[in-house]
Amino acid sequence: MAETHENEYTDSFVAALEMVWGDGFLSPGGKEEVDLFLDGLDLTGKTILDVGCGAGGVDIVLVQDYGAKHVLGIDIEQPLIERCIARAERSGLANQISYQKVVPGPFPLDDRTFDVVFSKDAMIHIEDKHALFKEVFRVLRPAGVFVASDWMRVDENPPGPAAQHWIDSVGLSFGMHSPPFYEDALRSSGFEQIRMRDRNEFLIKALGDDIAMFKDKYDELVNRTGEEADHYIKIWEAALVAAEVGELRPGHLCAFRPS
Repeated sequence: MAETHENEYTDSFVAALEMVWGDGFLSPGGKEEVDLFLDGLDLTGKTILDVGCGAGGVDIVLVQDYGAKHVLGIDIEQPLIERCIARAERSGLANQISYQKVVPGPFPLDDRTFDVVFSKDAMIHIEDKHALFKEVFRVLRPAGVFVASDWMRVDENPPGPAAQHWIDSVGLSFGMHSPPFYEDALRSSGFEQIRMRDRNEFLIKALGDDIAMFKDKYDELVNRTGEEADHYIKIWEAALVAAEVGELRPGHLCAFRPS
């Protein structure tokens, strides 16, 4: 994996994402989606690694709502890390939430350090899922759980026109794969009790609602993002088409390291 990275989450882009998905959230569903894929898991007193912590909103939720003992968030973009640190300090949780900028590649973390590894829609930016999941497995303690959501695609064929149009429009570095590819990467890394959940129908509704909000609150979108308001509406519209034709299929996953 490359050792350098150009920051892609600009202030304008973050402002658009937070407008529809909530303060500190950079992906669909915000806190409600987190609650859904964490349902049934007891995180009380757990030490958690958040891979691709983004703007840090989810880490506040993990501590305040789920009783996590400590959360370490890692990300490859320094501006996002700075946002996260400021948010944790404002929330009075800096003693329970810490952050570390990393470079693409192996985690700079010790083996068997965390009870839980968490990620919300960030692994899309990592092409080599087999290498990623081996790292997740390595840093988990025995009987630890890996729980995440991510943007996936329908299969391993080259993206169709709708998906490619969205990829070109959003302008981010993606390494998208299908749910079966994720499951294979998890199993080959040593995980057991693997569960996957397709969230395509949810995404279609969420994106449609987002577009309606953008258009209804257009002036606010302009104030938040400047002249890029129309650009972001077009990105969401392209994503909606890709989801409607079934090419864009976000999903949840849960898997355990054997005890």
